[in-house]
This record gives sequence, structure tokens and C-alpha cells, in this order.
Amino acid sequence: MSERPYVIDEMISAKTIAARIEELCVSIRDEFHDTDQLVVVGLLRGSFVFIADLVRELDLPVEVDFLEASSYGNSMESSREVRILKDLRGRVEGRDVLIVEDIVDTGHTLKHVTGLLGSRNPGRLRTIALLDKPSRRETDVTADWIGFSIPDEFVVGYGIDFAQRNRNLPYIGKVRFAD
Repeated sequence: MSERPYVIDEMISAKTIAARIEELCVSIRDEFHDTDQLVVVGLLRGSFVFIADLVRELDLPVEVDFLEASSYGNSMESSREVRILKDLRGRVEGRDVLIVEDIVDTGHTLKHVTGLLGSRNPGRLRTIALLDKPSRRETDVTADWIGFSIPDEFVVGYGIDFAQRNRNLPYIGKVRFAD
């Protein structure tokens, strides 16, 4: 946990997030309208709030599974080394899969996970990220759907943490260190 005091400035309100999820779900339903069961894969831990709201809004038959990947630990900077801490419980071969990511920053995690799940021969493999920081990208990866593009700020809330704190905020906020 950080010893430096910080404050959180709201960037994206809970109401704005909810409205954007409704919009995204229209496109997702169009893409997967013919699926018999969509496997929605949440990348833990940051995506758990987003995935819950997303699947409630989707009017499709869904199965939810989780994969835990880490490249941050308790740091504000990516280590660029992606480790799989928890793999899927179910199989995805021949099935439609939607990977749900909280934030695409350097892109290393999303690239690693899409490569991993792509090697398991899904029917269709698509990605969605609540937040995207294109200015930080170090890999050639882009989510199929993006909730919000944001500047290079360290953010928390709506499932996203800083040293395991602030996940429970209903909005996305920018961390600002007090001096």
C-alpha cells in the first residue's frame, strides 16, 4: 500500500459508465446475435465490476469465466512481464469468446491473453476494454470495443485498484498525490 497520501478526482461518473455500457452492448449483441452461448472471460481482478454490469445488460445466453493475469503487482508501472495466475475453468474451443479487460495500457496483458485464448481455437474471439490509454501502447493491440479513451493518468474505481484499494468506488477517478 502507498505511504504517500493521495486524493482521487472523479473523471468518469457512474451514470456515464452505465450509459456507455448500454451502447456497447448493442454492438456486442449485433456481433454475437447468432451465438448459442457466449463465453465472457473477465480478466481479474480489475474487470469484475465491469463484467457484472456488462453481462446483466447483454440479452444473450452467456457463460462467465475468469482468467487472472498480472503485470503490475502493487506498482503504478507495468512490469511488461505477463503472468497467468489463474486460468479458465472451461474450454473455449469452437465457442464464441468475449475477453473483458478493465484497462488497456501498454497492451502487453491483452496481447498475451488474446494470443493464449486464440491458440485454443475459439469460434470467434473479440475483446472489450472499459478504458484505453492509447498514448501508453507498446504493443500492436486494440480492443474491438472501448468504453472510454483516457489520457495517461493513473486511475482507480469501478473495480480498478491502487495497491488493492479503491476498487469499490462507483466511478473512475484519477489518482493525484498530495505534496
